[in-house]
Amino acid sequence: MNNIYDELRSALYSVWHRRWIVLGVAWAVSVLGWLVVAMVPNSYESRARIFVQLDDVLAQQIGIQGNRKADIDRVQQTLTSAVNLEKVIRATSIGEEITSPKQMEGAVLGLGKKIKVESQQENLFEITATYGDGGNSDAANAKIAQDIVQKMIDIFREENLAGNRGEMSQSLDFMNQQLANRQKELEAAEQKRLAFEAQNPDLAQGGMSVLQKLEASRAELRGIDADLAAAQSALASINGQLAGTPKTIAGSAGQIGGARGALAEAQAQLSAMRSRGLTENHPDVIAAKNQVNALRGAAAAEGGGGAAGMPNPAYSSLQSILAERQANVQALSARRAAVQADIARITSQQIGNPEVAAEQQRINRDYDVLKQQYDKLLQDREELRLRGQVETEHSAIKFQVIDPPTTPRSPVAPNRPLLLFAVLVVGLGAGVAVAFAVGQLRSTFATTAKLERTLGLPVLGAISQTLTESARALSRKRLKMFYASSAALGGLFVLLLAVEFFQRARVA
Repeated sequence: MNNIYDELRSALYSVWHRRWIVLGVAWAVSVLGWLVVAMVPNSYESRARIFVQLDDVLAQQIGIQGNRKADIDRVQQTLTSAVNLEKVIRATSIGEEITSPKQMEGAVLGLGKKIKVESQQENLFEITATYGDGGNSDAANAKIAQDIVQKMIDIFREENLAGNRGEMSQSLDFMNQQLANRQKELEAAEQKRLAFEAQNPDLAQGGMSVLQKLEASRAELRGIDADLAAAQSALASINGQLAGTPKTIAGSAGQIGGARGALAEAQAQLSAMRSRGLTENHPDVIAAKNQVNALRGAAAAEGGGGAAGMPNPAYSSLQSILAERQANVQALSARRAAVQADIARITSQQIGNPEVAAEQQRINRDYDVLKQQYDKLLQDREELRLRGQVETEHSAIKFQVIDPPTTPRSPVAPNRPLLLFAVLVVGLGAGVAVAFAVGQLRSTFATTAKLERTLGLPVLGAISQTLTESARALSRKRLKMFYASSAALGGLFVLLLAVEFFQRARVA
């Protein structure tokens, strides 16, 4: 601990002994640093907030509203585009000294870095402009920052509100021109297709190509085959029911031969159940079959003494159903034969005239592509026209300045008072460091303890310095001069601070 204390005392003595070096270095560094700080111009910042309503109830109702995020990005890019920045430069005093395109390009790049457009909310934007030029006064820089923000607001209002109508008119003219070109191409393709159909009437029926007609016929044939299989199954089912149904039935069960009559009635009921679609496992069908089996024995016991038979109504109904299903099967068979004949004819035409078939397919493909393009352009043109009418008669963008451009009162950069103080501290620190370094380079000892540790020999005593009266007067004079020089350095610092605050007060 004593060693540290001795070293500290030694360092302080070395610095104090060379205090004029400290003061000289502090003056040099401080003055140089303050000159550099004085050359940095003050930058003033102006802010404004604008509200842009991108939604519109009518546009949403008719389904032509745009993408909100895309609209917000478009607003930000519009405000900071190079064209708009050049207009800002020419409309303010920044462009007074610009005489060449290269200077204008550099000014646009520099101004773009000083302007920020931030979206605080979905429709609320804040415009911030910072400007500082060493060739202008602080009041002029503050005024230019405010003018930049105001000019940007004016440009946005002109281009996005008044300029949208001109852009919409140009877009409609372009769409009409493209639509007219597509219409001419479509008419030429249609005339070519009509000429081909006139030369090849067999291949051009219904405006379909050979492959399309062949595929359609094959699909129709598959459907007819499925219907024919179902009709044949239904015909086989009705034939089975008709085979188990008697043509005649006897009188009532109470007359002679009543057992045979009851048997016929039970068989008719069983046939009716089957005609309704009941399966053999249905409980009613099983009960009817058991009744028929029981009546067969009684009918056999009666012999042939029964009454004369009557026509069976169930048999007649099944015959009519049979005739209808046979006609359906015949019609499907005839249709199937006709479709097969068409397929064979189309296949033979395709094999016989492959070039003509390929030409027809190419003509139809070109016509379909042009027709789709024309329909798409026509739909886009109508949507664009409707959007233009909505924006013309009922503007979808509403613009409002919430906070006008602020008038800067104080610079935002640099923090000159802090920089002046930092330069003073750095100057004093540099002087102390130089004085300490000089003391370390010279072989002197400030205390007897340090001399004893360095030489390794005991120090018996030290002789103090004795000054004459004239020497002490000279020392006091030099000390006063040192204090005066130090006070002058501090006074210069205070003066610079006063000048800075005075300039700020003039701007305010």
